[in-house]
Amino acid sequence: MRELALHILDVLENAVEAGATRITLTIEEDSSCDRFTFTVRDNGRGMPPELAARVLDPFVTTRQTRHVGLGLPLLAAAAERAGGGVQVRSEPGRGTEVSATFRLRHWDRAPLGDLPGTLLALILGKEGVHLTYLHRVDGREFRLDTAELRQALGEVPLTHPSVRRWLQEYLQEGIAGLERPVE
Repeated sequence: MRELALHILDVLENAVEAGATRITLTIEEDSSCDRFTFTVRDNGRGMPPELAARVLDPFVTTRQTRHVGLGLPLLAAAAERAGGGVQVRSEPGRGTEVSATFRLRHWDRAPLGDLPGTLLALILGKEGVHLTYLHRVDGREFRLDTAELRQALGEVPLTHPSVRRWLQEYLQEGIAGLERPVE
């Protein structure tokens, strides 16, 4: 995949397919350690240890529609190419955590890409899923919690055109603000 946002979307979609209703996405960029990490935690079905240990194998999948699962193996290959790796922790009935680490300035690390679009795809496409998104860049932080947002909006759905436009602008500005150096 050409951008990390697509890998993130794949992991988020895996969480939804596993029945998650709460998902936390944390992205940490630390230039002093030359590290970029994203972690997705969910409260889905989880996996038994023997399956969790094998999910980075492209010929292991729980899907009934095909016999290969390429998302996590492609993520692992991208992370390894960029001096990092992927860890998967899971417990049946308690959920799963996928963490991918990359060297931040490695020449083979894909760009982050369209993260606002990725987040909107989940937020607007999965009504029963609450997403907490936390993004830290060298001490600066941006956060969005859809449970808090839904509570503040009351009966107005996140898919309402005005809310949708606001969400897109809020995400774009918040993420772009992390890229600006502190003055």
